[in-house]
Amino acid sequence: MPDGPWAGWLSWADPMPGTFLDSAIGPSYSRSDTAGKATVMLESRSSHANRLGVLHGGFLAGFADHAYFAGLAAMGRPEQAAAVTVDLSMQYCGAGKIGPHLRAEVELLRETGRLMFLRMTILQDESLIAASTATVRKAPESR
Repeated sequence: MPDGPWAGWLSWADPMPGTFLDSAIGPSYSRSDTAGKATVMLESRSSHANRLGVLHGGFLAGFADHAYFAGLAAMGRPEQAAAVTVDLSMQYCGAGKIGPHLRAEVELLRETGRLMFLRMTILQDESLIAASTATVRKAPESR
Protein backbone atom coordinates (compact mmCIF):
# COMPACT_ATOMS: atom_id res chain seq x y z
CA MET A 1 0.00 0.00 0.00
CA PRO A 2 1.48 3.37 -0.96
CA ASP A 3 -0.16 5.46 1.78
CA GLY A 4 -2.57 5.44 4.73
CA PRO A 5 -2.33 3.29 7.87
CA TRP A 6 -1.04 0.32 5.88
CA ALA A 7 1.69 2.19 3.98
CA GLY A 8 4.56 -0.19 3.23
CA TRP A 9 2.40 -3.31 3.65
CA LEU A 10 1.35 -5.73 0.89
CA SER A 11 -2.44 -5.73 0.52
CA TRP A 12 -4.17 -9.03 -0.29
CA ALA A 13 -7.82 -9.14 -1.25
CA ASP A 14 -9.46 -11.67 -3.54
CA PRO A 15 -10.18 -10.06 -6.91
CA MET A 16 -13.12 -12.44 -7.38
CA PRO A 17 -16.19 -11.11 -5.51
CA GLY A 18 -18.15 -13.66 -3.51
CA THR A 19 -15.28 -16.07 -2.84
CA PHE A 20 -14.57 -17.42 0.64
CA LEU A 21 -11.63 -15.04 1.09
CA ASP A 22 -13.70 -12.07 -0.07
CA SER A 23 -16.86 -12.79 1.93
CA ALA A 24 -15.65 -14.68 5.02
CA ILE A 25 -12.13 -13.38 5.72
CA GLY A 26 -11.69 -9.97 4.09
CA PRO A 27 -8.57 -8.08 3.03
CA SER A 28 -5.29 -8.60 4.87
CA TYR A 29 -2.00 -6.73 5.00
CA SER A 30 1.41 -8.41 5.19
CA ARG A 31 5.08 -7.59 5.34
CA SER A 32 8.38 -9.32 5.97
CA ASP A 33 11.27 -7.66 7.77
CA THR A 34 13.30 -10.86 8.34
CA ALA A 35 14.09 -13.72 5.95
CA GLY A 36 11.66 -16.62 6.45
CA LYS A 37 9.28 -14.62 8.65
CA ALA A 38 6.30 -12.39 7.96
CA THR A 39 3.52 -10.55 9.77
CA VAL A 40 -0.05 -10.67 8.46
CA MET A 41 -2.67 -8.25 9.82
CA LEU A 42 -6.45 -8.52 9.54
CA GLU A 43 -9.21 -6.25 10.76
CA SER A 44 -11.70 -8.34 12.74
CA ARG A 45 -15.37 -7.66 12.08
CA SER A 46 -18.76 -8.73 13.41
CA SER A 47 -19.18 -11.40 10.70
CA HIS A 48 -16.18 -13.22 12.26
CA ALA A 49 -18.07 -13.82 15.52
CA ASN A 50 -19.68 -16.97 16.86
CA ARG A 51 -22.97 -16.93 18.79
CA LEU A 52 -21.06 -16.11 22.00
CA GLY A 53 -19.78 -12.87 20.47
CA VAL A 54 -16.12 -13.90 20.20
CA LEU A 55 -14.08 -14.89 17.15
CA HIS A 56 -15.30 -18.16 15.63
CA GLY A 57 -12.80 -21.04 15.60
CA GLY A 58 -13.62 -21.85 11.98
CA PHE A 59 -12.91 -18.25 11.02
CA LEU A 60 -9.55 -18.41 12.85
CA ALA A 61 -8.64 -21.61 10.97
CA GLY A 62 -9.62 -19.96 7.67
CA PHE A 63 -7.57 -16.88 8.53
CA ALA A 64 -4.60 -19.09 9.46
CA ASP A 65 -4.81 -20.90 6.11
CA HIS A 66 -4.91 -17.57 4.27
CA ALA A 67 -2.15 -16.01 6.42
CA TYR A 68 0.33 -18.73 5.45
CA PHE A 69 -0.01 -17.74 1.78
CA ALA A 70 -0.08 -13.98 2.46
CA GLY A 71 3.04 -14.47 4.59
CA LEU A 72 4.80 -16.38 1.81
CA ALA A 73 3.95 -13.58 -0.64
CA ALA A 74 5.43 -11.02 1.77
CA MET A 75 8.56 -13.20 2.04
CA GLY A 76 9.04 -12.75 -1.70
CA ARG A 77 7.32 -15.97 -2.77
CA PRO A 78 4.12 -14.70 -4.51
CA GLU A 79 4.15 -17.69 -6.90
CA GLN A 80 3.15 -19.82 -3.91
CA ALA A 81 -0.34 -18.31 -4.02
CA ALA A 82 -1.05 -21.32 -6.26
CA ALA A 83 0.27 -23.80 -3.65
CA VAL A 84 -2.14 -26.00 -1.67
CA THR A 85 -2.45 -26.81 2.00
CA VAL A 86 -1.72 -30.47 2.76
CA ASP A 87 -2.13 -30.28 6.53
CA LEU A 88 -3.18 -27.54 8.97
CA SER A 89 -3.32 -27.89 12.72
CA MET A 90 -4.83 -25.33 15.11
CA GLN A 91 -4.44 -24.83 18.82
CA TYR A 92 -6.95 -22.38 20.31
CA CYS A 93 -5.40 -20.51 23.20
CA GLY A 94 -7.86 -17.71 24.05
CA ALA A 95 -11.03 -15.93 22.98
CA GLY A 96 -10.61 -13.24 20.34
CA LYS A 97 -12.63 -10.03 20.39
CA ILE A 98 -14.49 -8.33 17.58
CA GLY A 99 -12.86 -5.05 16.58
CA PRO A 100 -9.14 -5.24 17.38
CA HIS A 101 -6.77 -6.30 14.58
CA LEU A 102 -5.44 -9.84 14.43
CA ARG A 103 -1.70 -10.27 13.95
CA ALA A 104 -0.38 -13.54 12.53
CA GLU A 105 3.35 -14.11 12.89
CA VAL A 106 4.28 -16.62 10.16
CA GLU A 107 7.54 -18.54 10.00
CA LEU A 108 8.87 -20.83 7.26
CA LEU A 109 10.55 -23.64 9.20
CA ARG A 110 11.82 -25.87 6.40
CA GLU A 111 11.50 -26.31 2.68
CA THR A 112 12.06 -29.37 0.50
CA GLY A 113 11.69 -29.82 -3.24
CA ARG A 114 7.90 -30.10 -3.01
CA LEU A 115 6.86 -29.06 0.49
CA MET A 116 7.03 -26.12 2.89
CA PHE A 117 6.64 -26.51 6.66
CA LEU A 118 5.33 -23.46 8.49
CA ARG A 119 4.10 -22.32 11.87
CA MET A 120 2.37 -19.24 13.21
CA THR A 121 0.92 -17.55 16.22
CA ILE A 122 -2.19 -15.37 16.06
CA LEU A 123 -2.30 -12.49 18.53
CA GLN A 124 -4.75 -9.74 19.36
CA ASP A 125 -3.77 -6.84 21.62
CA GLU A 126 -0.58 -8.82 22.44
CA SER A 127 -2.66 -11.76 23.76
CA LEU A 128 -2.16 -15.19 22.20
CA ILE A 129 -5.41 -16.28 20.52
CA ALA A 130 -4.23 -19.31 18.54
CA ALA A 131 -1.21 -21.18 17.22
CA SER A 132 -0.94 -23.26 14.08
CA THR A 133 1.34 -25.45 12.00
CA ALA A 134 0.91 -26.31 8.34
CA THR A 135 2.43 -28.27 5.50
CA VAL A 136 2.03 -26.70 2.07
CA ARG A 137 2.59 -28.41 -1.30
CA LYS A 138 4.46 -25.95 -3.47
CA ALA A 139 2.97 -24.60 -6.67
CA PRO A 140 4.33 -26.31 -9.79
CA GLU A 141 7.19 -24.42 -11.44
CA SER A 142 6.39 -22.79 -14.77
CA ARG A 143 8.10 -24.35 -17.73
